[in-house]
Amino acid sequence: MTETTTLRAEPFRATFRFLLARWRREGSAAPLATGLMLAAVLCDVAMPLLAGRLTDAVAGGAPGAAATAAWLLAAMLGFGALMAVLRYAAIRAVIRLTLGNMTGLAQDSFARVQRLSADWHAGTFAGSTVRKISRGMWALDLLNDTVLLALLPSVMVLLGSAAMLALVSPWLGLVVLVGALAHLALTAALSVLWVAPASRLSNGWDSRLGGALADAIGANAVVKSFAAEAREDALLARLLGRWRGRTLRAWNRGTAANALQDASLLVLRAGVLGAALLLWHLGQASAGDVVATLTMFLVVQGYLRDAGYHISNLQRSVNELEDAVALEAATPAIADAPAAPALQVTQGRIAFERVGFRYGGHATPLYRDLDIRIAGGERIGLVGHSGSGKTTLVKLLQRLHDPTEGRVTIDGQDIRDVTQASLRRSIALVAQEPVLFHRSIAENIAYARPGATEAELRRAAELAHADGFIARLPRGMNTLVGERGVKLSGGERQRIALARAFLADAPILVLDEATAALDSESEALIQDAMERLLRGRTALVIAHRLSTVRAMDRILVFDRGQVAEEGTHATLLAREGGIYAGLFRRQAMGLAEAA
Repeated sequence: MTETTTLRAEPFRATFRFLLARWRREGSAAPLATGLMLAAVLCDVAMPLLAGRLTDAVAGGAPGAAATAAWLLAAMLGFGALMAVLRYAAIRAVIRLTLGNMTGLAQDSFARVQRLSADWHAGTFAGSTVRKISRGMWALDLLNDTVLLALLPSVMVLLGSAAMLALVSPWLGLVVLVGALAHLALTAALSVLWVAPASRLSNGWDSRLGGALADAIGANAVVKSFAAEAREDALLARLLGRWRGRTLRAWNRGTAANALQDASLLVLRAGVLGAALLLWHLGQASAGDVVATLTMFLVVQGYLRDAGYHISNLQRSVNELEDAVALEAATPAIADAPAAPALQVTQGRIAFERVGFRYGGHATPLYRDLDIRIAGGERIGLVGHSGSGKTTLVKLLQRLHDPTEGRVTIDGQDIRDVTQASLRRSIALVAQEPVLFHRSIAENIAYARPGATEAELRRAAELAHADGFIARLPRGMNTLVGERGVKLSGGERQRIALARAFLADAPILVLDEATAALDSESEALIQDAMERLLRGRTALVIAHRLSTVRAMDRILVFDRGQVAEEGTHATLLAREGGIYAGLFRRQAMGLAEAA
């Protein structure tokens, strides 16, 4: 099973369902902003009619015209002030709504990405993912402003203006309504059917560009070691060329669409003004009616001219939000069963029962009917050639993958039936390539148990023989380790990772070449500390350096996804022609030649 989404088939519908769901989560903010904005629009629409009546009062010269004009002027000023207050309040409500939406999107997207499968993370640029989330946040800001502060008022002005002009003449109301709807339909069609596809492609290259930048900057040490700066410059130049071409096409289409919208407005202007003057000529409209029509059209024209820009923004914000919506719609490949209980570890017995497994896209399974039983507290060494299945066994135990056949159990509990959080809290892992956060040494060690005391942190560092180099650092435990621990040596990073595992105090321990980055003297010290730590715990130790597993209770020798040999170090070494014996002799010969 893989993470999937159907967003591409229906971008606008999916995005607006997402938007409405976000609005509902913010309570009354969206309805309040909508109501305030509609009230402000009604004040705006009333102004041209008041201007028309004011013109008739002034031009007519009837008794009491001055008083009528004064009242009409006061009404216009009052409506203007009320509109400003209502619009200010509406914008404040939109700000509250948008900040809540942006915060929620970032939090939810991060939580969803954290829970997607290891395969998804392995096949996805971290930089692209970060770009999709941040771009989605700001797209949501633009979308809220466009819908609530721009398009909604435009539609209401159009309907209100048509209704009020219909009071002057039904023909005027019809001309404005039909012409404005035709203009909006043209604008929407251009944006959605012509500009949007080009913008979507441009956004795709924008994500690729962000991923490539993060990839190269994150691996800068490798770039420098191979003097490959010029090569990376050339690679980025090629990506920028593709991005520039796609973006140029999107922007050119947007510019052409704006020109067509301006031409449409010119036609509409001619129709409305021509109709108003014709009615005046025929004596069916007063001078005030003409002024009201002209003023109303100027209001409508302003909204319609901006509507083209706002629809372009709508299309752009929907395009830029698509990736964030897709992340939220993605279904994790590995999920907890409904109402799954926490894992209860009593003895730490592990069983792989007739397990079959294949990686996605591989025709040949890695495991077929794999059967392994590990007693509680037993220390197991896993050895074999690269690709023989050792690390995959640990991934299945952590439930980073699910078996295609059979099951994995801990103390008789199928790990698919318990929560992933409780499972992984029960397993302390030190990987071959330790990953540290760009935080302090103390925070990195305490990641295994955030509530640990300073004394517990120092004890864990001492067990991992990390206390010596930490004491020599200017800020000690408060030293920042740099991105992914780049400020520390490989051996120092490994010892921090070991300290983190020691602090976890989990009943099951997995060491994946945990001493590979250490010199022989440090390895001997850590082996002694690990010997004390492993007592009473179930342990799986993956090793290429066979000296690491000599003291294990049992050693499993993997070959092409099967356990080819098993036994103690002495038993396997005595097996003539065995895989383990051959590996041990080659390593011994290599050490002798090096000496």
